[in-house]
Amino acid sequence: MSLRYAIIGCGRISSNHIAAAIDNELEIVALCDITPEKMEDKVLKFNLPKSTHQYNDYKELIEKEKPDLVAICTESGIHGQIALDCIQAGANLIIEKPIALSLEEADAIIEKAKEKNVKVSACHQNRFNKSVQKIRQAIEEGRFGRLLHGTAHIRWNRGEDYYKQAPWRGTWEQDGGALMNQCIHNIDLLRWMMGNKVVEVFGMTDNMKHNFIEAEDLGMALIKFSNGSYGVVEGTTNIYPNNLEETLYIFGDKGTVKAGGKSVNIIEEWQFADMLDDPDEVKTNYQENPPSVYGFGHNPLYADVIDAIHNDRDPYVTAQDGRRALELVLAIYKSSAEGKSVKLPLDKCSTKDFKGRFKTV
Repeated sequence: MSLRYAIIGCGRISSNHIAAAIDNELEIVALCDITPEKMEDKVLKFNLPKSTHQYNDYKELIEKEKPDLVAICTESGIHGQIALDCIQAGANLIIEKPIALSLEEADAIIEKAKEKNVKVSACHQNRFNKSVQKIRQAIEEGRFGRLLHGTAHIRWNRGEDYYKQAPWRGTWEQDGGALMNQCIHNIDLLRWMMGNKVVEVFGMTDNMKHNFIEAEDLGMALIKFSNGSYGVVEGTTNIYPNNLEETLYIFGDKGTVKAGGKSVNIIEEWQFADMLDDPDEVKTNYQENPPSVYGFGHNPLYADVIDAIHNDRDPYVTAQDGRRALELVLAIYKSSAEGKSVKLPLDKCSTKDFKGRFKTV
């Protein structure tokens, strides 16, 4: 039986969600946005049936439509409250990154989802990239030997026009900076690949040329994992003149891998001591060329969440995974603000803690 689906927030990323919903044969019952034109645009773009209701109040949507699955694609700062209201009503969720902007809200989402027995997936769709899945398989099979270190590079460009499209972007109240918005996908992959458990973070952030936003346009971090390996993050929206790359390196004493391309979708290096596969063949077979940095991952993520609902299991990307990515970004912010390393786990932290961090706007 097809699930009743609704989307809250019809901005930049919503097209990927609606396309994935259609491809996975969900019954799209409603759209919600405070700007009617954005909803109308999506109805026309996807030729949605006239029976697709439009709401500017998500609470009214939840009450009247009683959707089985909701995608939350609003500005980041209200993800948490909307998620809690949807869970209370018994809806399963796909929440765009980041899952929330405070650890307290992320924890509340995780707890309430358990209480109401609903599925919540953080939308870290790059985990479904063919390249990423191939690397993950090698990790799980122990082919890297001892993990030594991994690095995530996000070298992108975002200009003033991007921030003018949506005034919430780049604010501490509703977004955060480059690390939270643009880099969190690759930060999620790095943490996941290197064993998930982080013990210490040292970070530096700055706003070097985006004086029209509040948060950072450059972030660097050194991460120590509990298994003794290390991670390096380099994230920026300052690259001239356009997006350059998003890359992930994993180094073990028996393996070296590099995934690059627009959204870590191309395996560019593949070397293992066990020589179980031909590196050139792997590089040929595990490359995709998506039309944008959003990649191809939304479709399989939706398929997985639908299956998780039907079979009462955890999604492949859980709310806890979303919390881990959020925690690591907040730890970098906290370390940079305090000028010292930060020990994990963190219990409480929010982007709002860093208001006034840079002399901008």
